Amino acid sequence: MSMKEVDTQMYNVQSKNSSYFVEWIPNNVKVAVCDIPPRGLKMSATFIGNSTAIQEIFKRISEQFTAMFRRKAFLHWYTGEGMDEMEFTEAESNMNDLISEYQQYQEATADDEVEFDDEQGEQEGYESEVLQNGNGE
Repeated sequence: MSMKEVDTQMYNVQSKNSSYFVEWIPNNVKVAVCDIPPRGLKMSATFIGNSTAIQEIFKRISEQFTAMFRRKAFLHWYTGEGMDEMEFTEAESNMNDLISEYQQYQEATADDEVEFDDEQGEQEGYESEVLQNGNGE
């Protein structure tokens, strides 16, 4: 398989799953093909993609955890070893926060990033003006 074919397949993967590859991260896919494959295989390749697709796995794990935790399945094994039930509640909350954060990144655009940078610049400009005028304490 040539690098051109590999690049074509990677383009197809990105096109098929375009909602997971955000526009504001350019060059978010790296591919490496090794000419010397492992024993018993015809080729070896590595694909690394920076995407928000991991949120789907986190959602599935969270749903499964929530179902078991609500029934208190296996909880006694952990509380018997000294863990508190609240630790599980916190972990569940952290997972939900992480999923929400990935969703925000997925929905963000390059324009949102520019707006954020502009707001930061305005705030820094205001702070330096206050310090220069002697109004800051």
